[in-house]
Amino acid sequence: MSPTNVPELLGISPQDEQLLRDRLEKLAELLLDVSHDIHAHPEIRFEEVRSSELLASTLEEHGFHVQRPLAGLETAFLGTFDTGRPGPRIAVFCEYDALPEIGHGCGHNVIASAGLGAALLTKELLVAGELAGTLLVVGSPAEEGGGGKVPIIDAGVLDGVDAAMMLHPSGENLSAMRTLSRSSMKVTFTGKAAHAAVSPHQGVNALDAAVLTLNAIALLRQQVTPDVRIHAIVTDGGQAHNIIPERAVVEISVRSEDPKILLESLRPRVENCVRGAALATGAQADIKHLDPPYLSIAPNPVLEQVVDDAYRRIGRVTEPHREEVFPGSTDMGNVSQVVPSIHPNIEIVPGLTMHSRQATELVGGEHGDRAVLDGALMLAMTASALFRVPGLVDRVKAEFTEGVRI
Repeated sequence: MSPTNVPELLGISPQDEQLLRDRLEKLAELLLDVSHDIHAHPEIRFEEVRSSELLASTLEEHGFHVQRPLAGLETAFLGTFDTGRPGPRIAVFCEYDALPEIGHGCGHNVIASAGLGAALLTKELLVAGELAGTLLVVGSPAEEGGGGKVPIIDAGVLDGVDAAMMLHPSGENLSAMRTLSRSSMKVTFTGKAAHAAVSPHQGVNALDAAVLTLNAIALLRQQVTPDVRIHAIVTDGGQAHNIIPERAVVEISVRSEDPKILLESLRPRVENCVRGAALATGAQADIKHLDPPYLSIAPNPVLEQVVDDAYRRIGRVTEPHREEVFPGSTDMGNVSQVVPSIHPNIEIVPGLTMHSRQATELVGGEHGDRAVLDGALMLAMTASALFRVPGLVDRVKAEFTEGVRI
């Protein structure tokens, strides 16, 4: 939580706050219906047809112009509310893809509904306060393993945007978080089949290459910085134990806080583990990168304080600022490298572990509902401050240095 002697940056008057709260009360049933619908119909990456349509059509019903599809992605959309007066361009992101098998264990139903609510509330304040600027709602699919925000960035959708925001459910309230960059690859080893007992010498064992890769990675872990994470699984190791495997597949994720170190140093070292294993066994190795690299979230202290102020206004206590990095990854990090961004966490229940069946259950119930409404109000206050408070956008941008593009 920000020190009490730090002047509040939120800049939302009691009248503005009351307008947002009154409007939220009227929208609450709609927002929770959207959250429950998305939760009840989980759709994995790039298949979020129902969820994206629900969000896009709701925005249209409330006066937003909606472009869909977007950036070549069938389940992406861009909602725009333009006041017609030049001013800040603020983007709110929605995510709505589910996890395989366990559904919305990452709470993207909460993310989507809170983002939707924030947009509808902020639009009301823009109209009532005769404020200037443009509010964008970016529907970004496939956060879980597809990197859906990267094509949106590449298509120029965020060009001219002054600040971007979204929130994420978790087991605590955080005004900001730092993450790791991540690159994933799929390695296919091709060998030569032979009878494992009669003529093993005539075979080339692709599984041996996979095992050597895992061992090489294990040794590499001793020679990397503490923030680095490398994890791998064998998804194909052969079809029968009496046949020398002619094919083996390994999937690998490599993470580091510094995206340049990840892409220019760490990932090549892991690729060399693969090539060395292939050379040692005589197998052929084919390396394919599975999705765009996810870049680490670039911090913005000004936005962090605005969010912290907003959380305090709605009665949620945030955890103290942390220097340590959360060892997960998100493509919102890619956004933060090109636009000043914030990615706060909102507590579902204390200590909750996301990507779990418990999380799937909780985000669709009363705890998730409370996060939807509180999250919508917090993000609306944050966005409204950027439109309302003179010089705040300039302060946010002064803290921003454009980072890595991929």
